[in-house]
Formats: sequence, C-alpha cells, structure tokens
Amino acid sequence: MSDHMSSVQSCEDFSRERLQLNQHLEKMTEQMENASVKLSWMAYDMVVLRTSPDLAESFKCLENEFLKCKAVICGPTDGQDKKTHPASEEPNIPQEKS
Repeated sequence: MSDHMSSVQSCEDFSRERLQLNQHLEKMTEQMENASVKLSWMAYDMVVLRTSPDLAESFKCLENEFLKCKAVICGPTDGQDKKTHPASEEPNIPQEKS
C-alpha cells in the first residue's frame, strides 16, 4: 500500500513539474517571438531610413503629432510636462514643396 501511495505521489509531482515546465517554455517562446518581432521592425526601419531620409523626418513629425493627440485623449504621460496642454500649441503641419 505504501508503494502505491508513493508512486501516486511521484506521478502527481511529475505532472506538476511537467505543467510548470510547459508554462515556462510557453513564456520563453512568447518572449523570443516578441524579440523577433522587434528585431524585424528594427531591420525594416533601418532599410527604410537609409533609402529615404525624408521619410525619417516625416515619421518624426507623425510621431510627435500622435503623442500630442494621445496626450489630449489620455492625459499627459511621464515624458511630458503636465502643466502644458498640447492642444494649446499651434499645429505644425508640414507643407509640400512645389
């Protein structure tokens, strides 16, 4: 009877360890997928920025406008001064060159 109880306990321990291992592997796989996506975007950005410098400037303007809109909608973030309100600033719309 004692052998049966210890084998049941061993089986439960093995199942628990296997479940923990699976969870750990899933977490590691997700982290690697995230790193892979970030690396792909970095490579893409490098290619785009090196082929068209004007595009980099446009992206910066677009990002700044996005951050302003986000601050108006969601409130200021840590990187922004809470006293200044982005909506009070003049919009900086790039003009096309003729």
